[in-house]
Amino acid sequence: MWQSRSVTPVVEAWSTYRTGSAAQWTPRQLLRAKGRSRVSVVIPARNEEETVGEIVATIHDRLVRAVPLVDEIVVVDSRSDDGTAEVARSAGARVVCQDEMTRGLPRMEGKGDALWAGLAAARGDVVAFIDADLRQFRPHFVTGLVGPLLTDASVAFVKGFYHRPLEGAAGNERDGGGRVTELMARPLLNLFWPELAGFVQPLAGEYAGRRTVLERLPFVSGYGVEIAMLIDLLDLVGLDALAQVDLGERHHRNQQTEALGRMAAQILFTAWSRLHRKGIVATPTPPADALTQFRRGGAEALPNLDREIVVTDVSVTERPPLAQVRSQPVGVR
Repeated sequence: MWQSRSVTPVVEAWSTYRTGSAAQWTPRQLLRAKGRSRVSVVIPARNEEETVGEIVATIHDRLVRAVPLVDEIVVVDSRSDDGTAEVARSAGARVVCQDEMTRGLPRMEGKGDALWAGLAAARGDVVAFIDADLRQFRPHFVTGLVGPLLTDASVAFVKGFYHRPLEGAAGNERDGGGRVTELMARPLLNLFWPELAGFVQPLAGEYAGRRTVLERLPFVSGYGVEIAMLIDLLDLVGLDALAQVDLGERHHRNQQTEALGRMAAQILFTAWSRLHRKGIVATPTPPADALTQFRRGGAEALPNLDREIVVTDVSVTERPPLAQVRSQPVGVR
């Protein structure tokens, strides 16, 4: 039988004190607060030619030309084989290649490596990260994220949260998205890092931080990058330096259940290393790094199963903190 309990005093106090709304700041207010700081927007993109152009154009038109709040828009082309780079460049972004930015370093896969490359390429004192698959994008996604950082020196990192509609056969479910958050990330954080339980969207792909802090973080190569970042920030700067901002509603391409399963497995794999650091598990990696899934039908369906067995490597690697790499003889370009 489920038992209802009250939120802990720490989470309640933090949520009250460190939760804001994007409507609190206008671009011109933030321009005045910005002073001599530089603001970068980094967008990791792989085969996102359908959406990345509108995102870049909106930021460029509203936050670069109309109000010069954003100093640069950096799109990281993550091995795209479509027109992502050309579309982004035409819309006003500076496009960098993930592999060029990590030349001389071990090759890694996944979103986290593209984020690391974007941080390496960006020049801003404040860096905001935006996913490239957003639809109906509005500039308050940027102003909301950088608002606390430009107006409160005690804030080091800001996470966005929003409603995530899920469109399906039964209609539009306003908060039906974020299934991996509810089924994997939130239970993990509540059990082992309860101080982070107040984050509405711990896996949100929209967040911003001070360069001095971001450069001290390792970046997990796969889909574990967001949960690892929160856990590592808790250790690095403490809960009070973290904030969250309501960005309203987020529209994007929802993934199929099989893909979400792989994402959840990478998040669990990532959390394992942090549990090892806490002394909760004995080894730094889980006993296995493969996820077995079943796909209905298919050319290789096994007898009696009527399903194909699909095995995926869900292990993750980590890019060390950028500041650490730059202090070594072989750095990034």
